[in-house]
Amino acid sequence: MVYNVPIVLALVGFAAILYRISRIGRRPKDYPPGPPTNAVFGNLLQMPTKDVHLQLEKWFRIYGPIYSLMIGSGKVMIILSGNTEVKELLDKRASATNDRSDRYIGHEILSYGERILLQPYGKVWQKQRKMYHKLLSISLTQSYMPYIELENKKMNYDILMNPDHFLRHTKRYTNSLTMMMTYGRRTPQYDDPEMREYLEILEKTTSIIQSSAANLPDAYPIFRKLPKWLLPGVKTAVEHTKREEAFYLRLWNEVKERLADGTQKPCFTVQILREQAKEGFNDRFGAYISGGSLEAGTDTTSNTILAFIQAMVLFPDVQEKAQEELDRVLGDRVPSMSDWEHLPYVRGCIKETLRWSPTTTLIVPHATFNDEMYHGYRIPKSAEIVVNAWAVNNNPNIYEDPRRFNPARFQNDAQSSFEASQNPDVSKRDHFTFGAGRRICAGIHLADLTLFLGISRLLWGFRTTPATNKATGQPILPDPLLRSPGLVSMPVPFPARFEPRSPEKAEKIKRLWNEARQLLDDEMQWKVIPEELKFYL
Repeated sequence: MVYNVPIVLALVGFAAILYRISRIGRRPKDYPPGPPTNAVFGNLLQMPTKDVHLQLEKWFRIYGPIYSLMIGSGKVMIILSGNTEVKELLDKRASATNDRSDRYIGHEILSYGERILLQPYGKVWQKQRKMYHKLLSISLTQSYMPYIELENKKMNYDILMNPDHFLRHTKRYTNSLTMMMTYGRRTPQYDDPEMREYLEILEKTTSIIQSSAANLPDAYPIFRKLPKWLLPGVKTAVEHTKREEAFYLRLWNEVKERLADGTQKPCFTVQILREQAKEGFNDRFGAYISGGSLEAGTDTTSNTILAFIQAMVLFPDVQEKAQEELDRVLGDRVPSMSDWEHLPYVRGCIKETLRWSPTTTLIVPHATFNDEMYHGYRIPKSAEIVVNAWAVNNNPNIYEDPRRFNPARFQNDAQSSFEASQNPDVSKRDHFTFGAGRRICAGIHLADLTLFLGISRLLWGFRTTPATNKATGQPILPDPLLRSPGLVSMPVPFPARFEPRSPEKAEKIKRLWNEARQLLDDEMQWKVIPEELKFYL
């Protein structure tokens, strides 16, 4: 028989190509286990479009606390759902798992690669992180107590006067506090144009990062070879980046102007401008550091307070116990930060809220610098390591009856969130909502302050109960599993009733705000620099 050599070679080559294509998306035998894969797609088609954390939790029950997902041809995801696995891989091996995966549209194109949240390890990330640690150190954070106190009094007053809009009031509280600490300007009202513009920008940024178009060239890197004008999602990312950059540069330049005319109040951006004078980085780099602080602080705290309110609606016995402790320990005195050690059940309410309803259901993925071995499994170089904070926080092997809101589980835990995260005994870690390793949330100290004052004073001043369905007369009970999509998650909005616990407490809430109001001018901005912050300028 005579063979046509060119045809044979072509067939062999074609078969080799088909074989290579068929291997795309397959899981190597030495990887952690995971759901069955499909050729070319891997596990991509099995990923849901919403509530990803719940699907990952289901796979945890099947494959255990460490498993792998194959996403297209270019991404391996290692999912962690156990505290021991997180401690070992992200804390103890932090030097090996401190990177971020390469996001082409979501980071390189969007925001010019300036966003610290997605910044790969390197000199840029080190410089950004160093500044955040300096700005958000525990000592400097505590010096901002005058700002925190005033915004807290305003939130409680707003809820007293207009309780139906409690969601807006909590959003304004955290946005105003973050704006004040970042730029030295308050957000007086929820409908403030600057706040509305910022929330629109943040929502669009999040939607781009999570979009299918942005994730396509990460799952299949070959698409990066296309001209940018052909790649879906690039045009949207470029156009949005221009708007985002203009917004952050405007806020940045306004601080410069107020510094020049002597009206600027102490804030993070003042410190960043001083660093700029020393190191010479450009305005855009500095503006995105300031903007990153605003992004990190606005939603996380307000969403946690909203989750706490939801828990009080669903678990009235917890509210009663917490208020009994407040009355017994404080009498009629308003809680302050000095009461942290003396209110174990209230303190437990905060820890339990962060565990029960994490604002970050999935921690932004870390990435490995090189191959890592764990319990006989190979974790490949550049693999994404994803902590399913929802699954860890609700792991029945760690927390008994995890969907029960039970602050008593932390009754003897007086650690701050940071102290718990650094405890070498992983069983003493209260939750994983703030992440782990060297990428742990830099605002962890500030979160403890704002949440303790926010939650303890809501308990002190108000009785929170379910709203009533006017048609049926039945209480409206929210479903705690229903959550909004996004990098930062929150319970789906729900109604609730707020009533002052007594006429005396209502009057005190009014009086405290009226006294605080005297510190503000006609534009509802601070008249003078608080004594605690005069060192800043």
